Amino acid sequence: MIRLLPLFIFIGCLISSNSFGQGIRGSVKSDAGEPLAFTTIFVKELGTGTTTNGDANYEIKTKPGTYTLVFQFVGFESKELSVSVGTGYTNLDVTLNTQTVMLKDVVVNAGKEDPAYTIMRKAIAKSKYHLQQLDTFTAQVYMKGTGQLTDAPFFVRGRLEKEGIKEGRVFISESVSEIQYIRPNTYNEKVISIYSTGDDNNSNPNQYINGSFYEPELANSISPLSPKAFSYYRFVYDGTYRDRGFEVSKIKVIPRSRGDNVFVGYIQIVEDYWSIHSLDLRVTKLGIDFRIKQTYQPIEDKVWLPVTHEFEVKGKVLGFGFEGQYLATVSNYKIALNPDLDVDFEVVDEKVEKELAETLEKKFDKKETSEIQEILSSGEEVTRKQLNKVIKAYEKAEIKALDAPEVISRTNFKVDSLANNRDSTYWAAIRPVPLTAKEVEGYNIVDSLAQIQRNERGGDTLVTKRNRDGFKLEHILIGGNYKIAPKTYFEIHFPNIEYNTVDGFNVDYRLSFRKTFENGNWIRLGPTARYAFSREKFSGFFSTKYGFGNRESRNDLEFLAGRYINQYNNDNPIHPIINSVMTYFLERNYMKIYEKDFVSFIYKKRLSEKLNLRFTGELAERSELFNTTTYRMYDRNGDGFTPNAPINIGLADTSFPNHNALTSTLSFTYRPWVKYRIRNGRKSSVDGSSPTFDLIYSKGVPDVANSKVDFDFLEVGVSHKFKLGIRGFVDFKIKAGAFLNDRSMYFMDYKHFLGNRTPLTTNDPVGSFRLLDYYKYSTSKEYFQSSVHYQFRKFLLTQIPIIRLASVRESFFVNYLANDHTTSYTELGYGINYILRIFRIEAVTSFEGGKYRDFGVRIGIAANLDNIF
Repeated sequence: MIRLLPLFIFIGCLISSNSFGQGIRGSVKSDAGEPLAFTTIFVKELGTGTTTNGDANYEIKTKPGTYTLVFQFVGFESKELSVSVGTGYTNLDVTLNTQTVMLKDVVVNAGKEDPAYTIMRKAIAKSKYHLQQLDTFTAQVYMKGTGQLTDAPFFVRGRLEKEGIKEGRVFISESVSEIQYIRPNTYNEKVISIYSTGDDNNSNPNQYINGSFYEPELANSISPLSPKAFSYYRFVYDGTYRDRGFEVSKIKVIPRSRGDNVFVGYIQIVEDYWSIHSLDLRVTKLGIDFRIKQTYQPIEDKVWLPVTHEFEVKGKVLGFGFEGQYLATVSNYKIALNPDLDVDFEVVDEKVEKELAETLEKKFDKKETSEIQEILSSGEEVTRKQLNKVIKAYEKAEIKALDAPEVISRTNFKVDSLANNRDSTYWAAIRPVPLTAKEVEGYNIVDSLAQIQRNERGGDTLVTKRNRDGFKLEHILIGGNYKIAPKTYFEIHFPNIEYNTVDGFNVDYRLSFRKTFENGNWIRLGPTARYAFSREKFSGFFSTKYGFGNRESRNDLEFLAGRYINQYNNDNPIHPIINSVMTYFLERNYMKIYEKDFVSFIYKKRLSEKLNLRFTGELAERSELFNTTTYRMYDRNGDGFTPNAPINIGLADTSFPNHNALTSTLSFTYRPWVKYRIRNGRKSSVDGSSPTFDLIYSKGVPDVANSKVDFDFLEVGVSHKFKLGIRGFVDFKIKAGAFLNDRSMYFMDYKHFLGNRTPLTTNDPVGSFRLLDYYKYSTSKEYFQSSVHYQFRKFLLTQIPIIRLASVRESFFVNYLANDHTTSYTELGYGINYILRIFRIEAVTSFEGGKYRDFGVRIGIAANLDNIF
């Protein structure tokens, strides 16, 4: 779980690697004598930020000279002290006084607006300005993460202790990084040293999301400075105080509706600059609590940047309780201002300064954006609306000028080859935050265990994290994954044991070999063997898959050959494991299968960043299968099993003779407005940034290799998922298709739909039916299908805060089907998502022709699970 914590670090960290033998050390406490852990300390002359440790002690290494130190802790007055450093360390113990907050001459009467709102309106208006204020910056950061297991299920505690993991033991990781930001969206990070009480083979210990509270969202959470903030939050003015000549207003952030992805706490705003001074905010995700504290400093008169970040996490997942903390200190800022926005101006709030705002609106009403920008430069007043217009136009012009405007961020992350080889002397010299006694103990214990494990693994090549002791005979039964050479792996897959009425009990066994070449191409190959006990028959196939080409034009080529079973619907509407349970225990054999001897070919090509192609060709000899067993655990109804032949409303008989079939399918997937993130040169699409359009053409080719099929099939579709309003999330899929020619077809060539008759479902929640018979409405004519899924943030049960804070969400969905067998099959459903974080339960009613047909309850994997990460 500790590795998940850096997802909430918004700027990576580094500290100078020069080693000094002198500096400043001491402790920080409150005026009540209490230690102030993680007090921010900023050295003006060095542009360096650090903090006290968990025991409120600090140590700053410097060259001889005179330095100005600024001590900051939320709720206490900042203190600025000058200190001279000679040879050795100068001791400086500091006491901070409780902050005296003074209310402005404002009385909040009933019906009157809280003054926090005008402060936040101005801060929100300038948020995009602050994002564009810097052309570039570089910084050096040190980051330390600590975490511990606080609880674990009883049945795994013994195993965890053997691995060196027990409740209360502190795990630590430290890193030193160099970071660079280049406007508008490029982030570079180089990790130059890593020290961790874990596996020292970890090559990526500190991954960061480069973000800012000036952004509308951070990790899918709504920032208090988002343009949509007033729909999500209430704000309360908590007073104003002076900090080194700046007026700072303290604003309480209160969610209008408590739950995931909204912050609660305090944000402090520097007046006139309308920038962040500091913040202390909490947010909940998946029922896990996070606390984020940041302290900013004026790096230059107009630019406030974060110098310390503190992140705390606490939660429990599937019986494992954990808590952790990450501390980042940023130093050696070097910044370059954006010359286009190096201006001074005043922001006018139209809701408070109405007369002035009206005057400005009339004055600038017919002026072009460029003219308003000139007014900004002159230092005149502008309204929030005018400022927003200028910044939007500026951003639009900047994006248009980019070589790749569809790329929203570029991140380059690398780890120095010597990063894991720094010794304790190096860390003692470079560490800006002293370790506590408990952290030192954690290093000593786990380093010893790691050395023992390295000794035990010495010389064994067939070793992975999963199988440290190499190959063992029991791996034949339970599976294993082995590294046999660089970028070369061999895997024994866990055998699948299933049950159906055709094969009885059957076992699937798979081996695979994977290798990645230096040029990035890769190959994967291996056999799959299957034995059906009731039929007393072996079957299987061999597959070879090869990936080649560059990232812009990727190609995948796959060949398969052998004998195997298939469901009549190639989309596999019922999972074999679920069918096994339903058949063996409940006497419901829903899965219908046939057998084929086949050779198939699959080719995938990325034609462009927006367009993908897939071609499939297959020659198969297809054979009908029949039930060979009636065995089940319970005889529930005395009717026995149904035949292994699908039931269709338009066909009296779906059986077929043995025959050859040559078929091919060509499909295109197009995402016209897709956006990308680039990390280390590799592009990844931004989920939900564009709708997806699909075109599928299938052909049954007659008279070739004695093929008996002759049909042409065409389907078009569109799917998309997006946010709707301030709390909703919509996911839809629409498909329409027809057989242009159906001269010679067998039932597996029909268009089938993802039906379901079991209480458990593993199909995609969007695009599948919950109560539809698997093959009843399969067609060889035209059809139309649609599914719409709407997820509420707050509806019925989620009106209760404790349920909402557990990440539970409610949803409503509609599924619709029309073809030559039914003019309007409709399902209406209500679901509860993210139960125990990953499950959903649904109540569904179906109608046909406007008349009630059926009702059922379904359990499955949560819908839109990826959206909450």
